[in-house]
Amino acid sequence: MRIKLVSLILLSLVCFNSIPAQKSNKKIIITGTVLDASKAPIMNAIIMIDGEKTSSVTDAEGKYKVKVKNDASRIGIFTFGNGLTEEDIAGRTEIDFNFGKVSTQQPSDQNIAPGEQGVNTGYGLVKKKNLTTDINKIDGTNKKYATYSSIADMIQREVSGVRISGSSVNIQDSKNLWGSIPALIILDGVYLDDLPNIPPAQVKSIEVLKGTAAAIYGSRGYGGAIIIKTKIQND
Repeated sequence: MRIKLVSLILLSLVCFNSIPAQKSNKKIIITGTVLDASKAPIMNAIIMIDGEKTSSVTDAEGKYKVKVKNDASRIGIFTFGNGLTEEDIAGRTEIDFNFGKVSTQQPSDQNIAPGEQGVNTGYGLVKKKNLTTDINKIDGTNKKYATYSSIADMIQREVSGVRISGSSVNIQDSKNLWGSIPALIILDGVYLDDLPNIPPAQVKSIEVLKGTAAAIYGSRGYGGAIIIKTKIQND
């Protein structure tokens, strides 16, 4: 009888201790509306949680619904026309977003203090000093790159963790069960399968996005991304 009593007490303690754990793992649902600068709804805006892309997007009315972990701290909205904006969740379950008017012109990197230059993270420009992810930028306007034989040479000399074989680029030895995963190549906004064969003198900038920095490109950016801008298209 005493053994049964002890067993019941122990069982009740285990059940009691599991209740807080179940509550902490419980997810919450956040809803809201996303509007542009003219107060019109934005469709197909991507919902980001703590810097990670989710499968949730806004509908035709700009409304969204996303389920997040109880300990999530930041929610962001990304659109290709307006960039990225974020808010603290702070226990809220309804969060609306209003994109203000955004200038399409970006300041030149020339005569800008180190750390203030903009880096294209895939969802907007971020100052170098504010980066929390692994991104490297090569300024193609620097005269020293004119002596390089190719953009592959530029990348391998200036960015660590990048291996180039022929026209294929591998960043930080990215791989899965089937082998190496090549980096996503983007030239002036166009997706390519291989590294383009263009002279270094035509390059305005090269941005190398490693790990989660390329998460905005979904599964295509699993192996990182190489974003190349030429002087012809971006002057």
